[in-house]
Amino acid sequence: MSERVIDVPAVAPGTAGPPGDYARLRVEEPVARVRLPNGETGWLLSRYDDARAAFADPRLTRPLLSAWPPRPGAAPPCLPTFLEMTGDHHERVRRAVLPLFGRRALEFAGPRIRTMAETLLDTMVADAPDRTADLVAAYVEPLPLRVLCEVTGLPEADRDRYLPHTLALLGAAGLTQEEVLASLSALQDYADELITRAERGAEGMLGVLLAESGCPGGALTRDDVVSFVVTMLMAGYKTTMQHTGNALLVLLSRPGTLAWLRDNPAALGTTVDELLRFVPLMNAINILVATEDFTLHGTRIRAGDAVVPVPAAANRDPTAFTDPDRFDPTRSPNPHLAFGHGPHLCTGGHLTRLQLAIVLEVLLERLPGIELAVPAAAIDWDESTPLRAPARLPVRW
Repeated sequence: MSERVIDVPAVAPGTAGPPGDYARLRVEEPVARVRLPNGETGWLLSRYDDARAAFADPRLTRPLLSAWPPRPGAAPPCLPTFLEMTGDHHERVRRAVLPLFGRRALEFAGPRIRTMAETLLDTMVADAPDRTADLVAAYVEPLPLRVLCEVTGLPEADRDRYLPHTLALLGAAGLTQEEVLASLSALQDYADELITRAERGAEGMLGVLLAESGCPGGALTRDDVVSFVVTMLMAGYKTTMQHTGNALLVLLSRPGTLAWLRDNPAALGTTVDELLRFVPLMNAINILVATEDFTLHGTRIRAGDAVVPVPAAANRDPTAFTDPDRFDPTRSPNPHLAFGHGPHLCTGGHLTRLQLAIVLEVLLERLPGIELAVPAAAIDWDESTPLRAPARLPVRW
């Protein structure tokens, strides 16, 4: 086993990544021993085939965020989120929840999301007599939270209760276990309180799941519904917001591509998937733990070791994607790993695609001549979480 330990490759300032070092690692060190932001070490997988296989490998399990790495005498862990459930528990909950996030089930959400997007853009235009605005503040930031609350039944009015903890957990790989546990416990307490308030009239997915948990012999327990709320709060807002801002910057930085998409709206589907491949959703925070010893590319991985498959690296692997560093809105097939793979494939993938497609469609319909109001190099960035994103997107139309 190599004693060489490197830091997880860093994203260059003013970009969403992925880090350029991944290209070297894919060739020279596909199983690299890395120092994670919280000081632990793990094995970083940068090749597409290895990352895809790791997500589905039964020898690799997702640890509880509130209990990893294990510490003697540590406080009891929080309830598992959907990403951390295992075995029969995971299968039971997934079977109950997955139908709510299918394409057909989400058809009702499309018109509502479109109305929200149109309202936000109409307000932005009405408030901008000089035909300039910050697209992040007016459109990118408010829409994902409204969609999350509309679809799931979470109250937007409680945002000051839950958002600080969800934002903290996005940087969980760099937090102490005590800090992770405190934020997760606060979200769990909020979810428990919300469910108590909502048990007699919850709407959206929350209402459906509460009804299921209240049925004798139902597939879900009340704790499972608490876990659903915590999972959606962690995964359904900030990450979507930041990815949307990055996606819009990719297109606004390519006026020819943006004009082509405006004239070819049928290409929205392939464009959205290419944006999901091209713009990293996260950088090296998918931590798995080996349950037994095995060897990968000559490297011995021991039971208990952390293994870190990195979609941001895998999605630029030239063995899986032709000309992977080129943004190609017509790319098909596009088997990217933005949503992972295997049993823990992201449940909200269809909702994310739907929302991003509507964001683009409404923007091009309402403001067909939209363009950046400043050079791309002059844009301010939010670099407070592993997914870097524009803090502002000054545009004109």
